[in-house]
Amino acid sequence: MGASEENSALFPIFVLTIMALPLVPYTIVKILNTFSKKAMTIHCQCSVCSRSGKYRKSIFKRISNFSTCSNLTLVLLWVVMVVLIYYIKHTSHEFKVFEPFSILGLEHGASDSDIKKAYRRLSIQYHPDKNPDPEAHDYFVEYISKAYQALTDPVSRENFEKYGHPDGRQGLQMGIALPPFLLNIDGASGGILLLGIVGVCILLPLVLAVIYLSRSAKYTGNYVMHQTLSAYYYFMKPSLAPSKVLGVFIKAAEFMEIPVRRSDGEPLQKLFMLVRSELNLDLKNIRQEQAKFWKQHPALVKAELLIQAQLTRESKALTPALLRDFRRMLELSPRLLEELVKMALLPRTAQGHGWLRPAIGVVELSQNIIQAVPLSARKVAGGSSEGVAPFLQLPHFSEAIVKKIARKKVRTFQELRDMTLEDRVELLTQVAGLSSTETKDVEMVLEMMPSLTVDITCETEGEEGIQEGDVVTMHVWITLKRGSGLVAALPHAPYYPFFKEESFWLLLADPVSNDVWISQKVSFMDEVVAITAASKAIQELKEVSGASLKETNASVREAVERVKSGSRLVMGKFQAPAEGNYNLTAFCLCDSWIGCDKKTNLKIKILKRSRAGTRTGALTEEGAGMEEGIEEEEQEEEDEYDDYESEYSEDEEDEKDSKRNGVVPAVGAAAESSDNE
Repeated sequence: MGASEENSALFPIFVLTIMALPLVPYTIVKILNTFSKKAMTIHCQCSVCSRSGKYRKSIFKRISNFSTCSNLTLVLLWVVMVVLIYYIKHTSHEFKVFEPFSILGLEHGASDSDIKKAYRRLSIQYHPDKNPDPEAHDYFVEYISKAYQALTDPVSRENFEKYGHPDGRQGLQMGIALPPFLLNIDGASGGILLLGIVGVCILLPLVLAVIYLSRSAKYTGNYVMHQTLSAYYYFMKPSLAPSKVLGVFIKAAEFMEIPVRRSDGEPLQKLFMLVRSELNLDLKNIRQEQAKFWKQHPALVKAELLIQAQLTRESKALTPALLRDFRRMLELSPRLLEELVKMALLPRTAQGHGWLRPAIGVVELSQNIIQAVPLSARKVAGGSSEGVAPFLQLPHFSEAIVKKIARKKVRTFQELRDMTLEDRVELLTQVAGLSSTETKDVEMVLEMMPSLTVDITCETEGEEGIQEGDVVTMHVWITLKRGSGLVAALPHAPYYPFFKEESFWLLLADPVSNDVWISQKVSFMDEVVAITAASKAIQELKEVSGASLKETNASVREAVERVKSGSRLVMGKFQAPAEGNYNLTAFCLCDSWIGCDKKTNLKIKILKRSRAGTRTGALTEEGAGMEEGIEEEEQEEEDEYDDYESEYSEDEEDEKDSKRNGVVPAVGAAAESSDNE
């Protein structure tokens, strides 16, 4: 009984130990990681972003940032540990070893007469005939009587003096630090123990498995519904114009699940009047067009109007209920757009190529949503194929200001960026009429905007040229520079209410055939991951080429330095097509900024398959580096496909396209005109 009580008292200590072993190191690591993070500000510091409150560290946002699931679980576990420590401290008692001399109040080596006197004295005090207290009876039987017996019996006394126990040498005793009711499986305790075992070992895993399977059957790994991917796959077409991408985007099942309330009718009617100019309705038959628009599924109507509210910056006109739905849609938009890009790039042709035109259209839509710029602003104007859209993402800019600076021969966004600081300040203050504070905000945003450089080569490893059927390795270094000196940064997006990291899409494509040969998503946010990936890729490449260990290490060190300076390595493989000369373009598209895309021309000469294996000829040449004969031969094709024509310049839609009401047109391909010198 005593051993059982001792084990029961040790149970809280056992639980405390099990909890402390992982919890204490994890907490220390988490605290060290928190304090080791650089206090560098990577978001925009302009007054417009400051007023948006998105980056303001109020007490409520601090609590919200702290109250994540992992942090709350950590705090709860520490509370449980503190309670256990308090319980152990106030309930633990010292377990005394059976000590006959101490029980009788004698010193070691006392004589027999002293032992008998002490026994008689304690018997008068604790004997049941003298003391009716039950506790006195238990103490007399369990301790006093046994102590007297142990000391009066010669064998027991010798064992005690020699081994410290009346019964002689004792073996190792082990116990289980569990409560008594778990050790006693008789009666009700046995049922409780059985239920506990069944619940923990059978029911709990079964419930978790059912929840996981039901969720995995509905969502993908990127938390996008399978129904959404099916809809995107069905409506994605190779000739899908950028102006039609919005109509596909709003068909996400996540948007369809947002309830359409009766109370939403009147606010949506008012919102319709505010964004009607962006819905691409025929003004000559405006009544019929409006009726056709409202005949769509109510969820589609609501989704399109709320997205247009973001694009036109009319969210202030929304009711509280619509504002919650509006924020929910914007929160879901980045990952839905990412899946829509992947759906456009999904291998569809016999060569395993994706589609370029819809992919560019999706990225353009993402840019407009993040920057809250109307799709109609991409209409070709002046010398810019992107229209005034890049200008409108700058703080304090409007179409009127764009017209003012256009009179000073600044018609494209790149021309504004390429101006010297003094000339640009003079232009903005004297011509555009901005104040010094507003001009400073514009300069802050321009310093945050990325400038990209793409260095791309394609080759067959271990061979001099590329023959048809070869496995070609694409090797790309993308370098990002900002005026602020940052590499990882958050975009200027005061009208997008959530944190959004920049992402870039690298597409090696043939614009004439609309085929994307290879694609990859690139991020500049995590330098450690980029260093690891670049080091591994360079090391494998050098090992295949048979380079020495010294050369491999030198190449790895060079790659690491390039990554630290703001470059990212992208590598991929594709199968060389049939013999011929191919004019490809490497598009590097940003999903958050308008006017920062980069395209680089790449010409590849594919040789005929040689039986003897002799391979000669130029591998890849960029821009004007190709032979004059090849340039003259392909000049007609380049003239035929100079650029994607804007959907706003000459909108010649057929009857099938016109069935999708409310879809706002967008420009063709921003990358064709951005940053290509």
